Amino acid sequence: MTKRRPDRLTKQLAKASEEDAQSGNLTIPSPNPATNLLIADILVRGASTMFRQNIEQRVAKASADNEEQAQELLDGRTLLTTLALYGASKLATKSPVGLGIVAGGLVLKTLYDRGKSVQLGRKRSETEEE
Repeated sequence: MTKRRPDRLTKQLAKASEEDAQSGNLTIPSPNPATNLLIADILVRGASTMFRQNIEQRVAKASADNEEQAQELLDGRTLLTTLALYGASKLATKSPVGLGIVAGGLVLKTLYDRGKSVQLGRKRSETEEE
């Protein structure tokens, strides 16, 4: 297997980081571009995870009747559910077709849930009339 040659951007970053190191103006954490990319990646992933968890908690609280039920909803996920969510998110971010498939599935699930809710409401109103 041959070793990959650095591309133009990597060469420019390496040259700029060498110049910064020599001049004493370090505006980035490391003179190594790969390390800086790693640091940026960790920061972005950490921030997005915190943002996602915050949104999940808010949606669960808004959807549930009380805070205890919301916490049960968040804690009650199975490994299969977690893997399915991960797979769906990966599929949705890989291509426009994947996004369409996932969005279509979510629309169908929402319509199914609403239909079940309407049926339950009709049954309740019929039993109250009798």
